[in-house]
Amino acid sequence: MPTELEELVEFLHHGNTTIRQTAAEHLVGYSTAQPSLFKRNQLEPVRDLKLLVKDYAPIAKNALTILVNLSEDEEVLKSLADDDAYLESLLKRVTDEKEPNANEQCMLLANLGKSASIKKLLKTKRDVPKPLSTSPIAIDQLLDCFVKGSEGSYNKHADYDYLSYLFADIAKDEAGRNHFLTPRKEDEKIVPLTKLVVFTEHKSTIRRRGVANTIKNTAFNVHDHHRLLADQSDDGVGILPYLLLPLMGDEEYSDEDTEGMLDECQLLPPDKQREKEADIICAHLDTLLLLTTSKEGREKLRDVKVYPIVRELHMQVETEDVREGCDRLVQVLMRDEEGEGDDANGCAVVPKLQEIEEDEDEQIVDVL
Repeated sequence: MPTELEELVEFLHHGNTTIRQTAAEHLVGYSTAQPSLFKRNQLEPVRDLKLLVKDYAPIAKNALTILVNLSEDEEVLKSLADDDAYLESLLKRVTDEKEPNANEQCMLLANLGKSASIKKLLKTKRDVPKPLSTSPIAIDQLLDCFVKGSEGSYNKHADYDYLSYLFADIAKDEAGRNHFLTPRKEDEKIVPLTKLVVFTEHKSTIRRRGVANTIKNTAFNVHDHHRLLADQSDDGVGILPYLLLPLMGDEEYSDEDTEGMLDECQLLPPDKQREKEADIICAHLDTLLLLTTSKEGREKLRDVKVYPIVRELHMQVETEDVREGCDRLVQVLMRDEEGEGDDANGCAVVPKLQEIEEDEDEQIVDVL
């Protein structure tokens, strides 16, 4: 005989709107406290919740919240990420400028990024949602949502910040990194990553964190470091100012230190604030360390005086992880080039770099 809670779950597919709404509202808390409730009868409640995403806005919001919480479960995650029809339903609503629950759907997409199958967004073609995007590719449309929808400028109900966590997960796959670093013929030959880097100092911590991890993950493509370092006018990303400015505060530098610094890093305002989140600072330091894998990268970082910036960061921030990240980077930058032992491709054996590549947790961004 079913318990009262099991009976409540059954009401998710009740024909009466009020009963569905009451059931969904009361079940939100149980999606974290008793997630097994929703796995009965071969995930029948999950299938009901998928349908409720199309229901009236209050019901859909609760259904999405439940699915976000449940998607940490591998079985539920697979059920959601492998369902192409459901994924299209999410994409249709996320790209709708009037969708009231777009942020909740972005959170769910961010969690679906933990599934290996989500990389199909790199090739999924769908109708172009004009004037939002010019590309038929799903991931390009989501990038346009993220950029044009910042702070409610596309959809007054949404900021799309959580999409940055999805981008970070997709960039863990080589196909994802290649997409973010390749000029898009569907979008005036723009390199997609250039759309994201401008948000490294955005007011939203979620957006900054997701973008920082996306940049870091793309930097694992060592053969693309030249594009990352090159100016945007030369089909590059021009990544350095977007990595260095978050590391800088209102400190003053000597003339010797500033000679050679990027223009963007000089004459900063007296109220300039450094990134407050230690994990985001560490992500930027990891990216800089990855860029030292090639001789070109090491020389570029030395030429633009990255060392004084990292030195001041080490002095101003007492967090152990940040200081360790500074130490690793400084060891490479201050080492004599002659002793670095480059291989035939000009790549150095960088101490601790392998640590970053093998540490899966460093590359995973949790939503919940």
